[in-house]
Amino acid sequence: MPVNIMHAAQTAGSSYVGGLKISVTSTVGMIPVRDATVRISYKGIPDTTIETLNTDISGQTEEIDLPAPPLEYSLSPGEEQPYSEYNIEVSAPGYEPVMISGTEILADTLALQPVEMTPIEMEQEEEEVIVIPDHTLYGEYPPKIPEDEIKPMDESGEIVLSRVIIPEYVIVHDGMPSDPTAPNYYVRYRDYIKNVASSEIYATWPESTIYANILTIMSVTLNRVYTEWYRNQGYNFTITSSTAYDQKWMKGRNVYENIDYLVDTVFANFLSRPGVRQPIFTSYCDGKRVTCSGLSQWGSKYLGDEGYSAIEIIRYYYGNDMYINSAESIAGVPSSWPGYDLTIGSSGDKVRQMQQQLTRIAQNYPAIPVVAADGVYGSQTAEAVRAFQKIFNLPQTGVVDYPTWYQISNIYVGVSRIAEPA
Repeated sequence: MPVNIMHAAQTAGSSYVGGLKISVTSTVGMIPVRDATVRISYKGIPDTTIETLNTDISGQTEEIDLPAPPLEYSLSPGEEQPYSEYNIEVSAPGYEPVMISGTEILADTLALQPVEMTPIEMEQEEEEVIVIPDHTLYGEYPPKIPEDEIKPMDESGEIVLSRVIIPEYVIVHDGMPSDPTAPNYYVRYRDYIKNVASSEIYATWPESTIYANILTIMSVTLNRVYTEWYRNQGYNFTITSSTAYDQKWMKGRNVYENIDYLVDTVFANFLSRPGVRQPIFTSYCDGKRVTCSGLSQWGSKYLGDEGYSAIEIIRYYYGNDMYINSAESIAGVPSSWPGYDLTIGSSGDKVRQMQQQLTRIAQNYPAIPVVAADGVYGSQTAEAVRAFQKIFNLPQTGVVDYPTWYQISNIYVGVSRIAEPA
């Protein structure tokens, strides 16, 4: 029996399950694709459909449970693959079909699989196929080429940024820097971080460990942005998907609910040292197959098990003078977080602006009730916020906290393409 079919058969007999929720949107206008048909099969047995789902008016399927390998496989290094892999085929009238091969399901974790569908042009219907490679902790990838954590800065004025700005997008070169055939992808910054974190560590790890690893991933990324590392070498991209040079990003892969929410909560953070303006280039490695002078991913997992906080994990590897900083500016948002939660009883311009944004979003997502933009946060506004939070995988509190504010801004910009420059 081939290995992939054997693995599928073993997974099918497992008593462990992981969750899966699929969200389908159009590549044009960020419109949810309703009534899409979603067929799920084991990657090793692609011709046998095990689940058929349909998307609702928000372009989403219900959450389903799927067999997964035992939880302990993802909690310590080993030979056993800790996640099960599924194929997802999506079809909808007026759109080119999409096949995603290799969606990764971990035990006791909800996987979120985004799917983008292209409207059919000229009556030509061609299936897009996206293949998700092995997770970096399981597959074989080249080790990181050592780099200085603080980059020399050219004082000639070529470096544009004088402060750390969270970009709206990064341009990911999907290959080695010198490979001219590798495609470039425009990826929203937070989506990029969620993708890399889901590719580099396991979502089953302690939250403090996940946060520490997200901090290192964001700091690496923002160092590339701030120093214009690749642009100053004549390239037209921000960062690569090569583990030898940067960190692993996988086109079209699923992320995980806990990583998704944590990134939304801390996306403006990065790591700093006293007296250094640039985000620190925080090298890291798995700590088992590859060792390095930076953070050990498996080592950070064990520290999290022992109760270390995120900053304690960071300082264990990078020293006591490393601290968590926050960017002064976030690009691509209509206005910044007001600094306090908006909830029933709140009023003013920030409430009115948020209500206006929700009303525009509701044109694309009609499950969100339309509210009057009167600047008063009443029960109807709270209901609309809860509906938004449900669609975009946030805790359904009805309160506009920091992650909800910026997710509303993010989706609003996506559906309207209007934002003030940073």
